Amino acid sequence: MLLFFNFILCYNSQMTWALKRQIIYLLIFLALFGGFGFLIIYPHFNVAPTCFDNKQNGTELGVDCGGGCALVCSFQAKPINVLWARSFYVVDGRYNAVAYLENPNKNAGVFKIHYKFRFADKDNLYIGSREGDTFVPPGKRFAVFEPAISTGNSLPVFTSFEFTQTPTWVVVPDEKINEFTLTIGDTTVSNVNISPVISSSLKNDSLFSIPEVKTIIILYDEKGNVINASSTYVDSIAGGTTVPINFTWPQSFGVGVTIAKKEIIPLFNIFSTKFK
Repeated sequence: MLLFFNFILCYNSQMTWALKRQIIYLLIFLALFGGFGFLIIYPHFNVAPTCFDNKQNGTELGVDCGGGCALVCSFQAKPINVLWARSFYVVDGRYNAVAYLENPNKNAGVFKIHYKFRFADKDNLYIGSREGDTFVPPGKRFAVFEPAISTGNSLPVFTSFEFTQTPTWVVVPDEKINEFTLTIGDTTVSNVNISPVISSSLKNDSLFSIPEVKTIIILYDEKGNVINASSTYVDSIAGGTTVPINFTWPQSFGVGVTIAKKEIIPLFNIFSTKFK
């Protein structure tokens, strides 16, 4: 800038001092204006990368996912495995449907995802469907239960299950997974030949409340075949407390059917739990 000043002053030796001073003031004003303009504009071109700027930057492995972001990139996540889907008789014209699933992603879950059950008779003729929403817990086997499905006079021999939207995977830290756990107590079976009742309990091993706990039970015979299933619901379980749970059926499972194994699956949306 000084060299430029000297150039201007030397270029016109006939220039009056007043005019020279005006030019100097003008150049100083332009320099200051440019400096302030740079300070105002620079931050807009030098924004720190975030997980919400619709760009792949920073440590991200994709656009706003991976790296230090809460969202998991789709190419990082393994698909949810549908192990089986079945319908179970309740009373004439009413069935419960269960899908048994596995999430192989140890530290990733889904807050909410839409699904659909479809039902067909022995001739594979379409009977109907049932839709709903569920969460996906991180790194475990879980189940989706739909009660009291009306099938009219048709028998749902074939049951299928699918997710109808792409899951949005979110990272779940080990601290949260390890803190929020439920322990299943001993089980008792009564009225097995009339109207079966299976009783157990859930203990909240954490220091914090766990809301909206849905527990699904799946029964197996001595050959590992699924006999039936049921579900129960608890509004909330306070930290360190135990609550009783009961599963009921309006009719027996049939003559000669023996319950060899009971799998109880307590489910809660880990994204709804809080450290307080």
